[in-house]
Amino acid sequence: MLTMASEKPILYSYFRSSCSWRVRLLKDGGQQFSAEFKAVNPMQQVPALKIDGITLSQSLAIIHYLEDTCPNPRLLPQDLKKRAQVRMIADHIVSGIQPLQNLSVLKQMGEKKMEWAQNCIASGFQALEQTLEHTAGRYCVGDEVSMADLCLVPQVFNAERFKVDMGPYPTITRINKALLELEAFKVSHPSLQPDTPAELRA
Repeated sequence: MLTMASEKPILYSYFRSSCSWRVRLLKDGGQQFSAEFKAVNPMQQVPALKIDGITLSQSLAIIHYLEDTCPNPRLLPQDLKKRAQVRMIADHIVSGIQPLQNLSVLKQMGEKKMEWAQNCIASGFQALEQTLEHTAGRYCVGDEVSMADLCLVPQVFNAERFKVDMGPYPTITRINKALLELEAFKVSHPSLQPDTPAELRA
């Protein structure tokens, strides 16, 4: 768990959390279940961000606040149609794929957790691939990095962790590769976080 000076923002995170990666600016997996953290976020989920005298949870709420207060670089296009597409893709990942393969769900699946995660991700990626065929340029929507891209890269990381065959998703794969070449995505990678176990470090 990363703690900074009291006058600066505090981000509560976990190295392998795709939700945390979306907002990464982290220690001991499971700290989110402590009584101390429950006071920060009653849902006991990461990420949570203490900033400007408030505490925010849920990655998209955090991203929207940062977009509203520090819109440089901008993560939502000015064009309203592109802005709607960015939000659609982000919601597709954040609401339609990631929760189904989240740790709390996988714990309920027992021995079938790998198969369950693979099926959930593959089903979501089939739809996402079709959407991106119409919206993508270099990135998810056109040629500017957006909120949708912040959601895509962590979800592809999850897919690879669960050994999902990425062959059927060339557009997703191409965009992910382009994004991982950018410095912001490199330094926020789970393998480079303070709480990453030594054996998983890059």
